[in-house]
Amino acid sequence: MAGRDSRADILDDDPFRRQKPRIHRVHARQTSDGTIHFSTGSNVKMNPLFSQLMGMSQHQPAELHKGRIWHFSDEEKRHLGLAMAAFTLALGFMSVGGMWGVGRLGISSWVIQMLLSMPVFLLAIGPAFLFHEIGHKIIAKKNGCWAEFRADPKGLRFGIFLSFFIGILFMAPGAVMVAGLVTRRQNGHIAIAGPLVNFGLFLIGIPLWGLILGLTGAFEADVTSTQYLVGGQLIWQKMLIDAGRYWIGANLALGLFNMIPWGPLDGLKVKDWSENAFYITISIFAILSLSAWPLGLWSPTALLETIASLF
Repeated sequence: MAGRDSRADILDDDPFRRQKPRIHRVHARQTSDGTIHFSTGSNVKMNPLFSQLMGMSQHQPAELHKGRIWHFSDEEKRHLGLAMAAFTLALGFMSVGGMWGVGRLGISSWVIQMLLSMPVFLLAIGPAFLFHEIGHKIIAKKNGCWAEFRADPKGLRFGIFLSFFIGILFMAPGAVMVAGLVTRRQNGHIAIAGPLVNFGLFLIGIPLWGLILGLTGAFEADVTSTQYLVGGQLIWQKMLIDAGRYWIGANLALGLFNMIPWGPLDGLKVKDWSENAFYITISIFAILSLSAWPLGLWSPTALLETIASLF
């Protein structure tokens, strides 16, 4: 007996599937003049001042283009730059424990450590966020959709304030906005692309950072200090080791977090498309993450040190 044509998902839901909360697969609205619009940021209203400063409105027309699949518009580049800058600043505050770190380090050491930590975290964690979003973008465009990244000013402000006042990073920098009509299967492919990119970066990072740390002899230096500047001497070996271990940890954490089947996260869309794909993907991230941190069966630092010793 022939199976259900997946293209029918465009028109209606499969009556033989257990009904779950509906996942929107029409990623746009169309006004009477025929212009396709997409929503920017989250469902929460943006601050009007921030919207004006960024040249954004709550709904913007999707200006379609015929460029390459790797095309990035000027507007998208501005949003990516803003998100990366805010993300880096929040990471810097987190690295020194927020404002409370001043009492522990002193104001001068606090500022120096924060400034030195920002490039380390940008190198280690920036690609995990950036390429995650680009993964969504590329697969959406391959499925015939318009797709561009848009920063969420409210999420950026919240993340910066939280990291400064509490020393904890929890930020929603933005997301790839998609305009187009897709099937449940295509929607799942677009969603799972981000976590799969993180898994790929995790795998690539192990030999890459092992090679870098081995050739530079970073583990041969005294890296017991938690600070990057000690007695006027820059501990660049500690900076390299931290960049490597945070690269591995960040990609696992981001992939696992986004696979949670809740709200706007990728996991809900993946689960709506294929429960097998969902459980396999989230299990891989969960096993690797839980075995590393709560259980302590392995650690990124020890793994990188083992590989570095080969060079």
